[in-house]
Amino acid sequence: MPLFIISMKVIIDDKIPFINGVLEPFADVVYMSGGKISNKDLKDIDALIIRTRTQCNATLLEGTKVKFIASATIGHDHIDKEYCESHNIFWTSAPGCNATSVMQYVASALLFYARERNINLNERVMGVIGVGNVGRKIVKLAEILGLQVFLNDPPRAEKEGPCGYISIDGIIREADIVTFHVPLNRGSKYNTYHLAGEGILNRLNKGTLFINTSRGEVMDSDILKREIAENRISDAILDVWENEPDIDISLLDMAFIGTPHIAGYSADGKANGTKMVIRQFSRFFRLDVLDDWEPEEIPTPDNILIHCNGYRKSFQEIVTEVVLKTYNIKDENRWLRNDISRFEDYRGNYPLRREFHAYTLNAENIDLQSLHKLKLLGFKIKD
Repeated sequence: MPLFIISMKVIIDDKIPFINGVLEPFADVVYMSGGKISNKDLKDIDALIIRTRTQCNATLLEGTKVKFIASATIGHDHIDKEYCESHNIFWTSAPGCNATSVMQYVASALLFYARERNINLNERVMGVIGVGNVGRKIVKLAEILGLQVFLNDPPRAEKEGPCGYISIDGIIREADIVTFHVPLNRGSKYNTYHLAGEGILNRLNKGTLFINTSRGEVMDSDILKREIAENRISDAILDVWENEPDIDISLLDMAFIGTPHIAGYSADGKANGTKMVIRQFSRFFRLDVLDDWEPEEIPTPDNILIHCNGYRKSFQEIVTEVVLKTYNIKDENRWLRNDISRFEDYRGNYPLRREFHAYTLNAENIDLQSLHKLKLLGFKIKD
């Protein structure tokens, strides 16, 4: 029989979607802005369900009853894991929940970039640094788009063997597009703090495209600005920033695309994250009835049927047209530049974005090979 603990108290970040009403039968629930949760709010709280804006450390947790923390995000660098483990606080996150969303973001950004710069992607070489849940999706995307791809992931290479991976030096030597998909690790064996800094950025091939959708602190903003100014890096696509939300305006001005940390913000990715933390909550507190919980139906976009005539078009032209109809990153680039002070507001009130699998393509005069590649990206094809 499930153990329902009605007296349990939970604080939930009020920007986590699909969660309202789910835990109320089992606990007293308070919804708060994630960045405003403080130690005094937690004195009689048993569990926290949060996002990256809540720094779970001794300052927040000391002297509280919290015994469970779940972050509905792939990252967990905002959780002081050593403190939690030494104080018997269980912590968890949602690894991989929004990997496909980040892939969609990179696809839109890359195809928009190629169109604006008149570049054939099948003539380019991409170096993917970090080949976890997100990085693997990016590798698949790059291969579908016709790029040559090199992989760098020291932890995985050590665990799995070096076959299939190359060193950072190899990425620097080979790539003219470099994209980062690593967790933020400070001071460990696999430190990634300012990994994209002196020693990497100043050695890239001249004219390299730099992409960061991982964490802002993975890059050294000052070094990045210098290398953009000197044209070693021709363009930068940045979704993450140091010191968010107080980001470097001069770096935004220099970036080809700058967005407010929303690469993983598809409705599908958010639903996955919520599902994962609810199920972990259920198992930890032995609720049983929520162990297989699924969110309610995700809203559908207005333009769920996409029309595309592929007559005399290359695959890059076709996929650019199709992808940008699902998600035109140009709009979000404009938002942030229009009012940088609304960084958090853009994130908290992000409009509906669905991933490729939510769309059906009404394809005319598109060759079978292109249709196959579009299916691999996730699109449905109308009979």
